[in-house]
Amino acid sequence: MNIVDVPGSHWQAADGLHVDTRGLLPPDPMVAILWHLERPGQFGPVTAHIDRNPVHLFPELHERGWNYEYALETETEVQLVLRKAT
Repeated sequence: MNIVDVPGSHWQAADGLHVDTRGLLPPDPMVAILWHLERPGQFGPVTAHIDRNPVHLFPELHERGWNYEYALETETEVQLVLRKAT
């Protein structure tokens, strides 16, 4: 998969990479987030913008050596800040 085929959108900001998967149906949010995390040289921070709490993403993050923290959690949006574990 190349970057054109990755679901959602992304942008680089002063605080790191942002991956926006709001409005996507599963499994596209997890596919997009993991694709960006697995890019060579990516250590974070990566902010993931998601419609819902991504419970199936958490074991995948752990398996790949990434930590997460909630930056925002409402009924309609979750923002996670992801960083490579040291």
